[in-house]
Amino acid sequence: MVFGKFLAIAIILIIIYYLVKSAETLYVIKFKKPIYTHFYLFKKKLPESSITILENQFEFYGLLNTSQKTFFQHRLATFLADKEFFGREDLEVTEEMKVLIGATAIMLTFGMRNYYLGILDRVIIYPNTYYSNITAAYHKGEFNPRLKALVISWKDFKEGYADTTDNLNLGIHEFTHILQLNSKKFRDVSASIFSDGYTEIEQILKDDLYRNNLMASDYFRNYAYTNKYEFLAVLIENFIETPKDFKMNFPQLYSKVRQMLNYNFAGY
Repeated sequence: MVFGKFLAIAIILIIIYYLVKSAETLYVIKFKKPIYTHFYLFKKKLPESSITILENQFEFYGLLNTSQKTFFQHRLATFLADKEFFGREDLEVTEEMKVLIGATAIMLTFGMRNYYLGILDRVIIYPNTYYSNITAAYHKGEFNPRLKALVISWKDFKEGYADTTDNLNLGIHEFTHILQLNSKKFRDVSASIFSDGYTEIEQILKDDLYRNNLMASDYFRNYAYTNKYEFLAVLIENFIETPKDFKMNFPQLYSKVRQMLNYNFAGY
């Protein structure tokens, strides 16, 4: 008798779950965004020293309102607890390194419900450019899917934030690559919106006239046209650093990137 009641309740809960899931699918199809982004029963807190680093060195954090800042802190604290950080060539990993690298990931995923980035387990930090035995070349940064590792030059990462309007940011660039791969592996609602948005961008770029105007504008650096993966990484660098210029020059493309990231905050 008791088992029968539990079974009935379980069936009802499963039905409710799939009804809610179906309702959100319809909502996403219509509005191109999740029903909700932030919901936390318990929010983690960052140490004051980490908050000070954000306030003094991470411009995006200052654009958020008070509630958004608590969400950002919670997500960053969760990210830092989940990922491992290693220094190479005798580099000591500092709190500043962890906070700024982690904050870059949280910034890019702040409009997404799932910010976990399950394909990333560890961050390996070199003091400067490093030699990769895999590619037999020097690198500033790369993501290794097999090792689930982001490898990055700290010097070049910092230079990316030294000028926040030059559309050159190594951290944003490399984390965009991670987002691209993550959205293919994990088909949650935010990953689907991200992937579908890029498919829509690819359709826009099939217009020869639009594509030629894009290249002739010089707004995006030439590296963007290496392949579709680099194009998106450069696209998002520009979106984050010079959103007003992006919107003025290419409003349709800007709208699609905003949709992909669900950026409806901080003046974007």
